[in-house]
Order: sequence, then structure tokens, then C-alpha cells
Amino acid sequence: MLSEVMSHYEITREFDRVDFFETEEFKNILQEVRHNIQGGRLIALTGIVGCGKTRILSQLHETLKKEKNVVVCQSLSVEKNRLTLGTLITALFCDLRRTKTEKLPSQPEQRERHLRDMVKNKKKPVVLFVDEAHDLHGKTLVALKRLIEVMQGGGGVLSIVLAGHPKLSNDLKRPTMEEIGARATTFILDGIQKQKKEYIDYLFKQCLKPKVKMESIIKPDAIDFLASQLSTPLQIHQYLNLALTEGYRAGIKPVTEDLVKSVLAFDLNGREAQLIRQGYDPRTLAEALDIKVKEARSFIKGDLNGSRRDEIMDGIKTLGIVL
Repeated sequence: MLSEVMSHYEITREFDRVDFFETEEFKNILQEVRHNIQGGRLIALTGIVGCGKTRILSQLHETLKKEKNVVVCQSLSVEKNRLTLGTLITALFCDLRRTKTEKLPSQPEQRERHLRDMVKNKKKPVVLFVDEAHDLHGKTLVALKRLIEVMQGGGGVLSIVLAGHPKLSNDLKRPTMEEIGARATTFILDGIQKQKKEYIDYLFKQCLKPKVKMESIIKPDAIDFLASQLSTPLQIHQYLNLALTEGYRAGIKPVTEDLVKSVLAFDLNGREAQLIRQGYDPRTLAEALDIKVKEARSFIKGDLNGSRRDEIMDGIKTLGIVL
């Protein structure tokens, strides 16, 4: 948000810089993750784009680290579509090694044996966090399951927490992924779905100058409209910024419902937007349905008609994609 807009509306912090908004869902997930980590499990946290997966993953990471009941590791690689078992083993090694000069064997058999001993010697469960895991190849997911088993066979406990779009949970349900999907514990994140108005109120309490009331910045009916149209923290941050910026330019204070309506994208919940939020672009959708990318793109844009459109829609439903 522009500094002049923040000054005009007496805002002291960007909306995406607020403290973690702790929901009952997060508390329940934290409890379940704690439980599953103790047994050495593959755990998947999935939710649509912008629902707060990364914030939740980070908060889980920090909470578990402070509690010191488990050893917390994290994959920092940004090229998730190129992540392999070797890369994730390296991430584990970097966080488990005793000294910076300790080296991981390059030969796979020796590497796994060395890692197994490292996990066992920690004498407490080890957990690896991997964000944007919807881009992981199926072979990598299966290899992670086997890695967990190798650690258990050596007397250690390793759990892996994957976070990603709904595509991740849909992939784990596919018959070809039964080997790993049946053994994974999956949590589907609702984010702030049931607390959107409370979240908006929380944002303003965190971001406004002391004693400044939210009603003096944005009208209650505008808040109600935003809560009815938007689904995620990311969307709320984006459209609050747009509404306040437009309000500043138009000299409107407090921001009205009509102004908010004017900045909302007309295709906010269009087919393409819904698919992208779940992790499916034309290429990914084409791969999942075994169709051509050109045909997937035509379907997304609404250019397909008749029986072929219905066939693709049936395939989408079978995949678990919600439109």
C-alpha cells in the first residue's frame, strides 16, 4: 500500500504484516500434527491459494521448535518442481548435522545409512517441513514414504509435513498413489472461512493507529460485502488495499460498499480462477485428465460445448476438483 494512502487512513502496518491470526482450526491441527509426528507419519496440509498455508506451516514450525519435543527441519529450496529425494535428504542433513564441516556421503546407500544414524542419535522425533509440495513428483512422494520407513527400521522417528494446494490431496487419492495416499494423514484447511469478518476486524485492530475506529475508515456494510465475496486472507489483503487506494484517490472516507464493489474483479470466482487456486493451470489439468493442453485451455476459457465439455467436467469431478 502506498505510504500516502496509509497516512490518509491512519494505518501504521501493512495488512500482510500482522501477527498470526490463531483460529480453532489451527489449534486442532497443531494438536493432530504433534500426535502424528510422534509416530513417524507423512502429513499433508492442503488448501486453496491464499488460505494461509505458508503462515500456518511457519507457525507450526516455530511452535514445535520452541516446545523442543521434536527436532524441526525445513526444506528451503524454491524450485519445488525440481525437488528430488536427494534434495530433501540434503535439507534434513543440513539441519541435523553436528558441525558445519560434517559432510553427507554422495553414494545413496551410504547416504541413507548415515542419515538413519543421525535421526536415531537425536533420541526424539524428527520432522521435515516442505512447502509448495503440490509440485512434487509422484515418485518423490513415494520415495519419502520409503525414507520414513528406513528411519523407523533403524530405530529413529521421521515425519514429513507437506503443504500445498488441493491438487496435493487430490493426487494422494489417485489409485496410482495408493501406496502412499493410504498411509498419509491429510488435513484440508478452511483458513478463515468461518471467521472472515472477525479476521477483517483483527486486521484493522492490528494496523490502525491507537484510538482510531474501523468505522471511520470503512463502513460496516462494505465489510459485510467483502466478507461475503472473498474467501482467503490473500484476497482480503488485496481488495482492502485496492479499496483504500481508490478511496484515497476519490477522496472518500470512510470507504463505502459501492466503492468496494467497483474494485472487485468481475471474474473473481470464474472457472480459471477457481482452478488456479486449487493448483491446476492448463498444463497441470491436461496432465491430470490425459488430454491436450490446448483442449484444457479451451475448457477453462469456456470455449468447449456439448458432450466433450461434459466429459471433461466429469473427469474434473473424478479428480476431486471443486468448481
